[in-house]
Amino acid sequence: MTRTFLEDGVGDLLSAAFREVDGEVYVVNPIDDSVSELVFRLHGVDSPPTVRLLAANDPLKEAMDDFIVAGHTADLVDAGTLSIRVLDSVPKASVLVSDETVISLVEGDDHVGGLTSANEAFVDELRGRYERQWEASEPFSLRTPPLSRVRETLATDIGSDAADDFDAILDSLSVARGDGEGLNEVTITLLAAARNGELLYDISKWGEDVGLASKATFSRTKSILEDAGVIRTEKVPIDVGRPRLRLRLATDRLVEADVPDLVADVESRMAE
Repeated sequence: MTRTFLEDGVGDLLSAAFREVDGEVYVVNPIDDSVSELVFRLHGVDSPPTVRLLAANDPLKEAMDDFIVAGHTADLVDAGTLSIRVLDSVPKASVLVSDETVISLVEGDDHVGGLTSANEAFVDELRGRYERQWEASEPFSLRTPPLSRVRETLATDIGSDAADDFDAILDSLSVARGDGEGLNEVTITLLAAARNGELLYDISKWGEDVGLASKATFSRTKSILEDAGVIRTEKVPIDVGRPRLRLRLATDRLVEADVPDLVADVESRMAE
């Protein structure tokens, strides 16, 4: 492959490149903080290459603060399609290096170009450089479980209706960070649970077991949602020990709302 790429954005360029390269590919210092684009575009390729991503810690952490990005990333890592290590010293160049080509990414005002070289000596030189950097770099710590595992275990351990509501809420969001940027993964899960009258104990135990968040985080988020007038709880007696708490949406308006309206209402309340 020696052609030059010219695309509207870095995501389009990565998609085009991933369709034309195979084997093991290094992606080094992706431009314009485009880690999320890399993740989503890699997901969209039918037969993706195996990508080794080398990037600075800050853009990686910024991208993974979004549960949607992090969950899809974890799926790729779990499948062996993607691995990530942290660069201590970030190069000026942004490149993609396969066994046979080097693609240098260049950002213009309206387009992103991919300037390709297949010179064997040049390719070998850069590939050797990044192989050595890879071995010397620390793996990026991704604490989010694979999204596919979250969905599967939620359906199995809690119920298919709660899993369907979780998916619907997540699909309605373009970003899932919390703190004013969408809803975070624990809030999403508690809303799905409350829509279906699930027990706080069950959903928080599942969340901790799957690696989503601790039981304490679920409990704190539940209290925040109660204070915001989003959910309420009902005591459910058990044979031994303290009563369990059943989660419910707090008002008839929230109960009757479709998912987009529910999400908009909750986002508004959480921002107050």
